[in-house]
Amino acid sequence: MGTTKRERHKAGHRARLSAERAAMARYRRRRRLVIGVLSAVAVVAVAGLAVALSRSGDSSTATATSTTSTTTPTSSTTLASALGKPCVAFDDTLPAGAPEVPVPVGDPPGDLVTRDLVVGSGDPVALGEQITVNYIGVSCSTGKIFDSSWSRGQAATFPLEEGSLIEGWTSGIPGMKPGGQRLLVIPPSLGYGSQGQGSIAPDETLVFVVELESSAPATTTTTPAP
Repeated sequence: MGTTKRERHKAGHRARLSAERAAMARYRRRRRLVIGVLSAVAVVAVAGLAVALSRSGDSSTATATSTTSTTTPTSSTTLASALGKPCVAFDDTLPAGAPEVPVPVGDPPGDLVTRDLVVGSGDPVALGEQITVNYIGVSCSTGKIFDSSWSRGQAATFPLEEGSLIEGWTSGIPGMKPGGQRLLVIPPSLGYGSQGQGSIAPDETLVFVVELESSAPATTTTTPAP
C-alpha cells in the first residue's frame, strides 16, 4: 500500500515536471516567434525610413533644381534697349484724374522738349524750391505708363534740385506756374541713360505730363521723387 502511494507520488511529480517542461517549451517557441515578428517589423520600418529619406532627398534636389530654373532666367527678363526704336502713341489706361499724354510719334527727339499744355498762374517755380506735383510718365517706345502719382492718389512733394532728380526734370520744370501742366519729352541722356530703371528700358525716351500744384522754399522731402 505504501509502495503504491509512493509510486503515485512519483508519477505525479514526473507529470508536473513534464507539464512544466512543455510549458517552458511553448514559452520559448512564443518568444522566438515574437522576436522574429519584431525583427521583421524593424527591418520593414528601417527599409521604409530609407525609402522616405531617399524620396525626401530627391524632392529636395528637385525643389532646388526648380528654384534654380525659375530664378536663373532673371537676367533674361532684363528689358531690351530702346535705342533706335521710334516713339509710339499712348497705349495704356489712364488713371482716374490723369490728363492725356500726347506722346510725339516717330523718331524720339535728341534734346529736351518742353511744352505748356496748361499755363498756370502765380510765381514761376525756380530750381531749389520745394514743389508739390502730380505727374504721369510714359515710355516713348511702348506707349505704356511706368509711373503715375494719379495711380497712387497722392501728389508728390520734393525739392527741385540737381542730384536728387533726373536732369530732364531739373531742366524742364523751372518756370512752371501753380496750376499749370507741362509736357516733358526727355532723351535718355537726361533720364536714366543706358542703365534704365525698373520698368524703364535702357536708352528709353521718357514722356511726362507734370501738373504743378504749389511751390515753396525747400524743406524736407516728404514723398518719393521720380
